[in-house]
Amino acid sequence: MSHEKSENDHNYDTTVPEIEAQAYVEDVQDPPDDKPPDGGYGWICIAACHIINGFTWGICASYGVYLNHYLSNDIFPGASDIDYAFVGGANFGAALVTAPGVNWLLRKFGTRPVMFSGCVIWAVGWIAASWATTLWQLILSQGLCIGVGLGLIWQPSTGVISQWFLKKRSMAQGFTSAGSGVIGIIYSASTTHMIERLSLAWSLRITGISSFVMLCMATWLIRDRNKIVRPTIHPFDVNILRRYQVWMVLGWSVFSLLGYMVLLYSLGNYGKTIGLNQTQSGIVITMVNLGTAIGRMFIGVISDHWGRVTVSGSCAGLSGILCFAWWINATDYGTLLAFALVTGAIFGVYWATVAPISAEVVELKDLPSLLSLVWLTDVMPTLFSEAIGLELRSPRSNRPYLHPQIYTGLCYLLAAGFLLELKRNKWGLWGREKNR
Repeated sequence: MSHEKSENDHNYDTTVPEIEAQAYVEDVQDPPDDKPPDGGYGWICIAACHIINGFTWGICASYGVYLNHYLSNDIFPGASDIDYAFVGGANFGAALVTAPGVNWLLRKFGTRPVMFSGCVIWAVGWIAASWATTLWQLILSQGLCIGVGLGLIWQPSTGVISQWFLKKRSMAQGFTSAGSGVIGIIYSASTTHMIERLSLAWSLRITGISSFVMLCMATWLIRDRNKIVRPTIHPFDVNILRRYQVWMVLGWSVFSLLGYMVLLYSLGNYGKTIGLNQTQSGIVITMVNLGTAIGRMFIGVISDHWGRVTVSGSCAGLSGILCFAWWINATDYGTLLAFALVTGAIFGVYWATVAPISAEVVELKDLPSLLSLVWLTDVMPTLFSEAIGLELRSPRSNRPYLHPQIYTGLCYLLAAGFLLELKRNKWGLWGREKNR
C-alpha cells in the first residue's frame, strides 16, 4: 500500500535517535518511495527467508521424531509424557515470548546483528542437548535455548517480505513458509536413521552444525527496507489493541496454534497406537512436511487472487472438518499417510498468512508492532497445547486419541470463525476482499 509522506507527517516514529536509525537500516539501495517494488532484490529475500523457515521451523517440526523416540524409550528416567511435550512446546514458546526483546534489539542494533546472534544461540542449544543427561538439561537446551535462538533468527525476517511485495505478497510469503516443509522433509526423514545408526547425541549435533551454516548464509543475504518504510517497531504497542479487527487476528492465531501443535507433534505417536513401528511413524511426519511444502506455495498464490482472509479461514475450517471426518477414522497406515499429506498442505496455513493478514488490518509501518503482539499471544497455546493433547488421551481405550482429535477439530473451527468475523467486519460477509 502506498502512503504519501511529507515533512509534517506525524505518523512517523521520531523517537529513535538518528544514530540508532542508521544502525538499524541495512546498506541497500531502495526505490524513492515506500511502495513495495514486487520484485528486485525481494526475490533474493524470498530465497533467504525460505532457508530461514526451513532450517528453523522445518527442523523444529522434526521434534515429532524425537518425541516419539523419547516416549518409546526410557532416555531420561522419571520423565513423563507431559515433560517431553513441554520440550517441544518450549521451542515455540521461547521463540515467541522473545518478541518484545527482539524488537528492542532491532531498534538498537539492526536486522543482521540480531539474526547472527540467534544463529549462535540456536547451534549451542542443539549441541548442548547432545550432552544432556537429565530432563531439566534437555528442557534448557533442546527447548528454551533453541527456542530463543529461533526467535532471534526468524522474527526479524517475518516482516521483510511484506516490505518488498504488495500484489504478490501472499505468494511470496507462501514460498518462504514452504521452506519449513521442504527442509522438514529432509530432517524428519533423516533424523530417524541418524538416531538408529549413529546415536541420539550425534543426530542432535549434526542437526545443529548443518543448520548453523545455512542460517548464517541466509542471514547474510537478507535485506530490509526500513529506511523507506520506517517501521515503528514498538515492543508492546497497546494502541493497536484498541482495534476490533486486531482482536480477530489474535483470536484466529490462538486457536489455530492450539490445533496446530497437537497435529504437528501427535501424528507420529498416534501412529504407534494403531500398530505402526518407529520407521513408519517417522514417514507419517515426513508426509506432513511434504504436504506443507506443496500446499503453502499454492495457498499463497490463491490467497492473492481470492483473498487472504477468505483462503486462510477456509483452510482452518477444512482442517477442523478433516479432523472429525478423517483423522478419527484413520486406523491403518495408508489412511494415515493420506491424511498426513492432505492435512499437511492446509493445517499450517497460519504461518504462511499471518504477516499478510496482519498487513490487512494495520499500516505497513505498524506491522512489526502488531506481529510482536501476535507472537506474545501465541506463547501460551504453543507451550501448553501438546501437553493438553497428551493429557486428553485415554491410554486404556481402543481409541486413545479420540479426545485430542475432537479438541483439535474444535480449535480449528473456532479459528475459522474469527476470520469469518474479520471478513464480515472489514468487507462484509459476501464482499470481495481488497488485498493491500
